[in-house]
Amino acid sequence: MRCASRRAAILPPAGRIRRRRAGRAHRARAGRALAAALGAVGLAAAGVPAAAGAPAQTGHLPPGERSLAETGSAEARWRVDLRLSGQRVIFSYRGLVPPPALVSAIRAGEAAGVILFADNIASRAQIARVIAGLQRDALSSPVAQPLVVMTDQEGGQVRRLPGPPDLSESEIGSSRDPLKEAASAGRAAGRNLRGVGIDVNLAPVLDVARSADGFIARYGRSYGPVAAADAALGAAFIAAQQRTGVAATAKHFPGLGAAAGGQDTDLGPVTLRVPLRTLRSVDELPYRAAIAAGVKLVMVSWAIYPALDPRMPAGLSPAIVSGELRGRLGFAGVTVSDALGAGALRAFGSTAERAVDAARAGIDLLLCADQSVGEGIDAVGALAGALRDGRLPAGAFRAALARIARLRTDA
Repeated sequence: MRCASRRAAILPPAGRIRRRRAGRAHRARAGRALAAALGAVGLAAAGVPAAAGAPAQTGHLPPGERSLAETGSAEARWRVDLRLSGQRVIFSYRGLVPPPALVSAIRAGEAAGVILFADNIASRAQIARVIAGLQRDALSSPVAQPLVVMTDQEGGQVRRLPGPPDLSESEIGSSRDPLKEAASAGRAAGRNLRGVGIDVNLAPVLDVARSADGFIARYGRSYGPVAAADAALGAAFIAAQQRTGVAATAKHFPGLGAAAGGQDTDLGPVTLRVPLRTLRSVDELPYRAAIAAGVKLVMVSWAIYPALDPRMPAGLSPAIVSGELRGRLGFAGVTVSDALGAGALRAFGSTAERAVDAARAGIDLLLCADQSVGEGIDAVGALAGALRDGRLPAGAFRAALARIARLRTDA
């Protein structure tokens, strides 16, 4: 991934507790409705069979949409396909004002969320207003669910929003009390992001740095070279941050710690010839700890790992996403791609082709981070076409939507 107002605070404790309980109950109801509407209703309306014995219910759709879906018209089916597919795509944009094309996609129910970069943020007040406006647009859409709003707030050099965490991961790892500092950083990051309406942090980095001049370590983005220490510190950050209500993302699975200084997947292809035994005993160790700590998301790397799959970047590889991460490590949360526009994917087709291949591999959320709304629109259309013609199996698609629904409920 590229480097470079709170009313609850003034309520008495009992009021805050009641509000939090009410908020959790509302999110739970919203999540169940989304899972039902998108996971079964939408697929049935799109002509994709639901799970055996599951009735096709259109009651969760607005009356106008319900009547269209019930007619089975091509227009209705395609509209539903686009909305289903949009729930798997994260958009981005350039500048301080969301462009009309993004607002239109959100109002149409064809966007899962947005990722924010530094040039989207002039101040905390400004970005809080923007996020609130986008959330209003999302709730007025036919899907009527909140957006997933994310950013990279790792600490040190990689911070999109002003404020904590101030220390980089390498500074935390070399501090006098690393566990205390990691938990403090996670808590501070969560409170900072939650205060403006951001509910997913693309942190912490769990790459086990091999040397100080490696790609990850030179920016201070690794806790250090000892896998067990990285595992403990990452888990502490995750647990503390998620207690604030902001979901954490462990990245970049199965690990970029072996990458040399010039091996940047944003710029070009990277192959990491790490033996399988080392990958599993060193690089994957922090992910096992993160999963045990309840991490909500895992971002998958665009590097190629010949020990696991000699041909495909990790995020396009069913063997790595569905096999290694989900099957072997047992991760049941949301998988998210790194930026679909990365230079590492030049040989793997257009945005549309990459989006479909990543979804087929097992990636739930596709990150369109080129700050071009058209990139996200292309990804949504590609997923809808692949769902329609069967290149993306209905059962796996439904399972991805259910995981994303749970993320929205819990965030």
